[in-house]
Amino acid sequence: MTNRNLLPLWEVFVRGRRGLDHIHVGSLHAYDAEQALEYARDAYTRRGEGASIWVVESRHITASQEADAESFYDPMDDKPYRHATYYKLPDAVDNM
Repeated sequence: MTNRNLLPLWEVFVRGRRGLDHIHVGSLHAYDAEQALEYARDAYTRRGEGASIWVVESRHITASQEADAESFYDPMDDKPYRHATYYKLPDAVDNM
């Protein structure tokens, strides 16, 4: 019997219908991408609700940490031009 923790961890994203975004639905262990796709299909789309599946080996994902959010996003506060409220709309434009 194979120890699951020795297999790579894969993150699974499923798109429900055409035009929607892929949504993270869970994780699984598999030998390779092809096996991860098969496992993801069996585990996360049993009722035919998926139009597309992505699998990404977890070690390839780099993410910010929630604990660092204040310092990570803080530089955005000093750039008001990045917010729509900074711009004046012409009188001819009623609503944007």
